Amino acid sequence: MRQQDPYVGREILTGQFRVLERIGSGGMGAVYKAHQPSMDRFVAVKILHSKFTNRKDLVSRFRREARAMSHLTHPNTAKVFLYGQLDDGACYIVMEYLEGKNLGQVVRHEGPMNPTRAIAVLIQACGALEEAHQKGIIHRDLKPENIFLCKQGGIEDFAKVLDFGLAKVSEREMQPGSLILTQEGMVFGTPEFMSPEQAQGKTLDPRSDVYSLAVILYELVTGKLPFDARSPMEYITLHVQAEPISLSRRAPDRSFPPGLEGVLARAMAKEPEQRFQSAGEFASALHALAPDAEVLQAMSAIPDNSVALAATVPARPAMARSDFPPTPDTSGQVQAQPGSAGQGAVPGHIQALANQGISHEKTAVLAQARPGLPTGALIAIGVLIGLLIALAGYGLLASGR
Repeated sequence: MRQQDPYVGREILTGQFRVLERIGSGGMGAVYKAHQPSMDRFVAVKILHSKFTNRKDLVSRFRREARAMSHLTHPNTAKVFLYGQLDDGACYIVMEYLEGKNLGQVVRHEGPMNPTRAIAVLIQACGALEEAHQKGIIHRDLKPENIFLCKQGGIEDFAKVLDFGLAKVSEREMQPGSLILTQEGMVFGTPEFMSPEQAQGKTLDPRSDVYSLAVILYELVTGKLPFDARSPMEYITLHVQAEPISLSRRAPDRSFPPGLEGVLARAMAKEPEQRFQSAGEFASALHALAPDAEVLQAMSAIPDNSVALAATVPARPAMARSDFPPTPDTSGQVQAQPGSAGQGAVPGHIQALANQGISHEKTAVLAQARPGLPTGALIAIGVLIGLLIALAGYGLLASGR
């Protein structure tokens, strides 16, 4: 017999909200559709499982998301109305209720996006991230599942950036006593979309989010990821070491705006100094590729000061060539499956890949795409890679005698 959900049908927060149904679930908790009678509106209530209330790291992460999002007012960021703890001790966040699909669902159900449509969506996401970056907040877990498309203000593809659960918040945004989970040397995020510096556990800045946005755009227009890998650890290695597969090789039957290859190459440069230096600058470069009405309307999402600043930044190539270098593509569609670790220069001190965030959707089952690895497995993999690197170094020394 199926166990009844403890919150469905209940009134919470002294009757302010009545929980109607569960619309998503994950390892850390669930998201519910609720009605707020005083405002006569639906909301989404994200609740951390009460069994985790003694886990200071998870509670701190949950509160971090609420605090980060409550400071953001950009129309392309999901709004947070309220957050705190319920009577049973479970943490909650009350957010705006969205109807639509996330970008991961759109690509799975409809196939690759028209490049102009994808650019318009990504520019809106750039606007949301630009505001967050200016407030000292870095998302750190950008992926298609965390960008939601809904209809709002007469716009069919209105983008909403979700799930700041892994956001790195600057000191001025942190409350006294908050547990800091962003120590250098720790790796968090989703392997398929993390920047090289994130994959290596380095200190992050807004340019890391720019890299992740570029990987998302690559997948939107091709339907595939820029690397072929068989495991999360192999993705991490490729982000650090390899150049992305060119668009023409990845999707030879599709056409792309002239210059898109070069813009993506710059946004996915290995060194942050070679990338676009802000989300606003990246948006301006995308706008130049497809200056039609849809994309022009999306540019209204970018703060004026960011556009002005981007116009003053001199163009600089990200690589010796404007396009991605040719890379053999032998396996076709990328499959993100658990498997053996790839061998490469990935630090052996990787301690965790936290990808247990929850984002709300119209569908009853929350998308669980691109899962992270258990901490124990990562530690074992890290030790193995460290040994392989040490043995390789010993071999080089021996051969040089």
